[in-house]
Amino acid sequence: MAQEIHMPKLSDTMTEGTVSKWYKKVGDAIKEGDIIADIETDKATQEFESEHSGTLLYVGTKEGEAIGVNELIAIIGDEKEDITHLISTQKKEEIQENLQKTQIEEAESELGIKSEKIEVNSDRIFISPLAKKMALEKGIEVNKISGSGDGGRIVAKDIENLKQNNSTPIFASTEIQNFEDTILPMGSIKKVAAKRLSESKFTAPHYYLTMGFDMDQIMQLREEINKTIVPNKVSFNDILIKFVAMTIKKHPQVNVSWVEDKIIQHNNINIGVAVAIDEGLLVPVINYADQKSFETISNEVKDKAKRSRERKIKVEELSGSTFSISNLGSYGIESFTSIINQPNACILSVGAIVQKPVVKNNQIVVGNTMKVTLACDHRTVDGATGSAFLQTLKRYIEMPVLLFL
Repeated sequence: MAQEIHMPKLSDTMTEGTVSKWYKKVGDAIKEGDIIADIETDKATQEFESEHSGTLLYVGTKEGEAIGVNELIAIIGDEKEDITHLISTQKKEEIQENLQKTQIEEAESELGIKSEKIEVNSDRIFISPLAKKMALEKGIEVNKISGSGDGGRIVAKDIENLKQNNSTPIFASTEIQNFEDTILPMGSIKKVAAKRLSESKFTAPHYYLTMGFDMDQIMQLREEINKTIVPNKVSFNDILIKFVAMTIKKHPQVNVSWVEDKIIQHNNINIGVAVAIDEGLLVPVINYADQKSFETISNEVKDKAKRSRERKIKVEELSGSTFSISNLGSYGIESFTSIINQPNACILSVGAIVQKPVVKNNQIVVGNTMKVTLACDHRTVDGATGSAFLQTLKRYIEMPVLLFL
């Protein structure tokens, strides 16, 4: 009996998902427990296991195509089972296309020849609307193009690649070329991030507080710590996470959230650390950061950042932050502001350590300085509270011994 596979709800905030990779194709045998696809949610990518055995009879979404939670993505059943009654009318043509593709592949296997030599009972050319428009404008005969899309479908990049292969060297002609804009694909992470950042910016009244720190003592502290830690070295950001967590203990008023007209006080200190990935931004969480050593924090940050970039981090490791840090110091950015990572009430933006003239003991000397900017939700954290938090953090940074008293 055919079993319908629907897009699962893999996180509380998930409304749609994207199959980023299919490991099985129509006609493949499936065993219970087989990984059939990678599903990209608003937070991470997870492997999707089949709960059924049988043959993959139908795939309802292409790789990279978003589909709503609980919508049909696949059907597994007996090899010759009729499933047309299980799908909508507009999807039936796709089944016919998949069947045709399977017939071609079977013929190739039996005859040992390429697909272009196979006679198919259809003269349809599968081509995307944009590719068709580009081909018409350039006078390109599409029936001579091998498509790189699903089922040999011709897509825009096929036309563009053909133009590039036939192009003359740059500056060989004075003719002006009019290039069309390219619509870039947007994955689930980027779409959800755009939605949430917009909601945060326009629902939470942001204000910003900037302060400069003398980093000389922290630089010495890092040097001493790293003398005892081999081979993984503690970064300035690792140290800052610990110092921020300890400062929050002194100022729990910043460790709050605004939820449905209520202020929730968080009694655990969980620091979200912004990590840039190809698709946008993820914020893995260092739970109980105030209770962990510099080395433990460092190892955890490195591990979660690596798995975030590889899209192997678990959804639960991206949830539950109570305060966030975004650090662009490695890019040479000296000062910037961030949008609050709701439901957090604050996010700390950290700039680069810069050498500049400073006054010490009434003399101008070369000092190591760093600027930070605290963004606060004014509904929960007022200016005096945010300022007091930064003052304490500055004292810890400039005199680290206070942290251990």
